[in-house]
Amino acid sequence: MKLHFDNNQEYQIEAIRAITDIFEGQPLSGGDFEFSLTGAGTLLSENGIGNKLSLTEDQIWNNVERIQQYNEIKSENTELQGMNFSAEMETGTGKTYVYLRTIYELNKLYGFKKFVIVVPSIAIREGVLKNLQITHEYFQTLYDKAQITYEVYDSKKVSNLRGFACNNAIQILVINIDSFAKDENIINKPNDKLTGKRPIEFLQSSNPIVIVDEPQNMETDIRKNLIPLDSSVENQFARDCESHENIEFFFKLPSLFRINTPIGTYNPDWAVVFTGEKKVYFVAETKSDGQELRPNEQMKIDCGRAHFKQFENVRFSGPISSVSELTG
Repeated sequence: MKLHFDNNQEYQIEAIRAITDIFEGQPLSGGDFEFSLTGAGTLLSENGIGNKLSLTEDQIWNNVERIQQYNEIKSENTELQGMNFSAEMETGTGKTYVYLRTIYELNKLYGFKKFVIVVPSIAIREGVLKNLQITHEYFQTLYDKAQITYEVYDSKKVSNLRGFACNNAIQILVINIDSFAKDENIINKPNDKLTGKRPIEFLQSSNPIVIVDEPQNMETDIRKNLIPLDSSVENQFARDCESHENIEFFFKLPSLFRINTPIGTYNPDWAVVFTGEKKVYFVAETKSDGQELRPNEQMKIDCGRAHFKQFENVRFSGPISSVSELTG
């Protein structure tokens, strides 16, 4: 039996457009970039292709405002609140079809190639994989045989993530959130087959667009907030913040939050606010005990500290290895 899909369902097209219009103004030719992962003290490097976002935060916010106005969505926000966007659809209206087709549209319009689909359970993972299979021929016809590779993450085949990073075709990785939410997950551990790098580094370096299926079924606050943790030290720091009785809120600062310094831009790791305090703690770096900073990191941190010194309600700290160092 062969399934037939209607590619002219207006409500589905509107949902797809609501996502793709976020990046209006992004040049097609600038949708990807080459990167290199080089191990400290070695000559070994890994090259790959990643998504490149050329728009500024203000440009994206202007696009979001237009989308909200068009769809009559009321919002009290006056600026972009991070790069997390929600598209809500009723059950049975084809949300999986919509986000799969959105992948093709984002590639067609802007050249984005790296996508990760995060699911909360094995059952949903298998459902997504089945949808990728049954829609493949249909989308190939609709999008002029666009080159695409999709797979389910397998902890026994972590070297496949190198292929995800290096391949120049559209890449889709389906992964269960339990595969990377814990320190002990294989994806978070250094791997000899990957020149000592953690497998997750290949995903992070390609700057993928992450699609979260059934986000309401993510269990913990860290999962719900989809904090992009870069290391086991950051993972522990987030857990400590989450359980700390005196922390009002905390968040991992997005890559768009940058401080200009004489030696280049710098992106602090965290912002933390304690209950009853009228100040924000910016955490420059979270490092394990004994882990040294690179010279340029130290210089940028010194510049960042000088930058925030003029603000009475801001404390700039780092590097630190635990929450207790913020109040010590």
